[in-house]
Amino acid sequence: MKFSGKNVLVTGASRGIGAEVAKELASHGLKVWINYRSGAQAADAVKASIEAAGGKAAVIGFDVSDEAAFVDAIKTIVDADGELSYLVNNAGITNDKLALRMKTEDFMSVINANLVSAFVGCREAFKVMRKNKFGAVVNIASIVGETGNAGQTNYAASKGGVIAMTKSFAQESATSGIRYNCVTPGFIATDMTDVLSEEIKASFTSKVPMGRFGLPSEIAQAVAFLLSDMSSYITGETLKVNGGMFM
Repeated sequence: MKFSGKNVLVTGASRGIGAEVAKELASHGLKVWINYRSGAQAADAVKASIEAAGGKAAVIGFDVSDEAAFVDAIKTIVDADGELSYLVNNAGITNDKLALRMKTEDFMSVINANLVSAFVGCREAFKVMRKNKFGAVVNIASIVGETGNAGQTNYAASKGGVIAMTKSFAQESATSGIRYNCVTPGFIATDMTDVLSEEIKASFTSKVPMGRFGLPSEIAQAVAFLLSDMSSYITGETLKVNGGMFM
């Protein structure tokens, strides 16, 4: 894959899907800025892995739900590299409860962490990228944002909002040469799913036509495609990576 830009910020990149995205993008020659909120050692390990493979990486710690910190982080990147070519909004949280038991603060905490933070990232990236008339953003949403899910009203609303927001940013930024797209993962094998019992894993897998969980690397490859020059005429789209669970 060919990339015309030179660097990328990946939020929530100290573990799981974010870490795999960081490694994948570094393998294509991009300098990767690895964001973390609390996992400094894990972020350093991702950086070390990238550098051991011959790639370039830097670690930048901040909470994506802190608007001022997000704005400052992008300024730091631009001051260091002279540009921000790509952004992957991956960081997010869950706070699952049945809707009847969900307090407003439970709802808003997820909206702020998943949707508002992605908005800030998209907005600030737009400001920087339009100066060079080039850039691409991929927002990591979720199959839950497309289908809904019992016990995840807040998460579904946040990820559904990310999908709709991405389309709006795509429309506003297209004439500036900037593209915005989404990836919606299905069930992906991460440290969060490793703790599930085999019975629960089997129940989840039975809902997937391909009969297995996806791999973080499969999400990372989809992200790389959407950022790369191979998708230069694709914007405002949602790429489903879910093994056929939702078509």
